[in-house]
Amino acid sequence: MSFLELYRMKYLLYIIIFLYSNYTNAELLKPSPDLEPEQIITIQLTSLMNNDSPYKNAGIEQTWEFAHPNNRIFTGPLKNFTKMMYSKGYSTMLNHINHKIYVVKKEKNISYFFIELIDKFGNKFGFQWTVEKVNSIGKYNNCWMTTGVSQPMKLSKSA
Repeated sequence: MSFLELYRMKYLLYIIIFLYSNYTNAELLKPSPDLEPEQIITIQLTSLMNNDSPYKNAGIEQTWEFAHPNNRIFTGPLKNFTKMMYSKGYSTMLNHINHKIYVVKKEKNISYFFIELIDKFGNKFGFQWTVEKVNSIGKYNNCWMTTGVSQPMKLSKSA
């Protein structure tokens, strides 16, 4: 089995574990040094796609779990983050239909992505998404976490 096949299997296993744990016992996934930047974004976007499952705003809460400590200073606490997610710009992510993740640039401690997202009304939006590795002693040391998400850029309207 090649390295790429092993990586894909590991990636799928994380997604399966994530979905299973979210729907069976409503426990949130926590940051781990074992998770890669794309996995972090996948967890966050999948959670936002199903925001109110298994309970109201579970997706927002899961997304908050992967907010970088530096990002939390500006967007937190969770109550404020939830309010921000319901704002005109970010609410497009809630209960969206589909998303695609494109790698823009990967470096040792920071990765940049472009996200295409189709909202629940069929409109297509783009977001710039930045994920950084936490390099400080503490529970998040060596974990990839989201440091920034741009305001949405409307790419197309629904028919």
